[in-house]
Amino acid sequence: MSPLLPRLLRGLGADGASIGLPAHLDLWGPLPDTRRGGLVDDVADAGLRGHGGAWFPAATKWRAVAGAGGRPVVVANGAEGEPASAKDALLLERLPHLVLDGAVAAARALRAEHVIVFAPARRRPRLIEAIEARRRSAADGVSIELAVAPDRFVAGQETAVVSYLNGRSGLPTFARFHPVWRSGVGGAPTLLHNAETLAHVALIARFGSEWYRQAGRPDAPGTVLLTVTGVDGAPSVVETQKGALLGAVVGGIDRQRCRAVLLGGYGGTWVDPDTASRLPVTEEAARAVGATFGAGIVAMLPHDRCPLAETARIARYLDQEKADQCGPCVRGLSGMVAELDGLAFGARRAGDAARRLGQLCDLVEGRGACRHPDGAARLVRSALRIFADEVLQHQQRGPCPESRAPGWLPTGDEAPRHVRSGNGAIRPGATGALTSRSRK
Repeated sequence: MSPLLPRLLRGLGADGASIGLPAHLDLWGPLPDTRRGGLVDDVADAGLRGHGGAWFPAATKWRAVAGAGGRPVVVANGAEGEPASAKDALLLERLPHLVLDGAVAAARALRAEHVIVFAPARRRPRLIEAIEARRRSAADGVSIELAVAPDRFVAGQETAVVSYLNGRSGLPTFARFHPVWRSGVGGAPTLLHNAETLAHVALIARFGSEWYRQAGRPDAPGTVLLTVTGVDGAPSVVETQKGALLGAVVGGIDRQRCRAVLLGGYGGTWVDPDTASRLPVTEEAARAVGATFGAGIVAMLPHDRCPLAETARIARYLDQEKADQCGPCVRGLSGMVAELDGLAFGARRAGDAARRLGQLCDLVEGRGACRHPDGAARLVRSALRIFADEVLQHQQRGPCPESRAPGWLPTGDEAPRHVRSGNGAIRPGATGALTSRSRK
């Protein structure tokens, strides 16, 4: 098999159909028996990191779970509560067996007997079909259970997943006191990865770490899925080699059409188009410019939308989705929303709105039970920095005409997403990126 693209998206067509078990096995071959050992080392040697947003080394998690004692549980996290993300949904809808292969391979390697797939109700029909096909084949040697995830932003945070699976509230907890690798589902050590990470595991189990590292860069090996929303509003799921320049991956970022780029999602950062265009697709490169790729979200804001209004709408959504269990969320996020709403939509503001918002960010950062308020503060700080001219104009003159336009990015009130690759054939991009169109 070629080491380059496509990898995860190999075999997808434009018909939107899910790849069933027979076609999946024809495409990839049988899953090797990872119970003989070696997969943990392969995951480490591959340099695989989690693709759920934190970019934590996957093998470090595996070794912690293996060393915790007891029989572990593996959770495939497909909650994907971020409204601007569609990559895990595409995998679960159209390539479910690649995700399930990765979960089964991990379970075998860690001597786990149980896999739980955690996904929204709208993914249930395809996943039930896939799980039943595997049960009939009797090839996995581990049980696979489907658990329906709450449809909310914080549902996919790992401590929230474990809380929900344990019959509790499904809200984030203080992970530093109760890490899930030590005590997770049912009190057992728990390995929790998002769908994309497990899809990569499925290929590493088949082809090894050297094959995985043939794509990407030595310091950033492999490929990554990005959910790209262009200025036309059409989201796509794109697979690209790590290290490729973002501008080339997305087919160019035109400053004349794009006002700013949101990287990393609603807890991410606004970046100016020129910086985004030159940015290599690695988390280290993003962090070097004060940004993050997070769960692989790239959204381009057109010039006919007000960036402060868009930031205010996202902050309002984050406030609505908060856990409501600690002060930074309960009071801090509400204060941010009030200040942003006044700045984006209200009359001229007295005093220094940017200073007040900065103070609110200081009050919430690092003080919550989870990272939800930190993400909101990161988004707001980036808006104050990138849109400093707009902040001054709004404060002195009141809202701009663009602030009356409809919201650009989804905030959860839209109809459920149905991810498919219709609207044309899947096509290679200019840098070898593979694109699959998605529709909401």
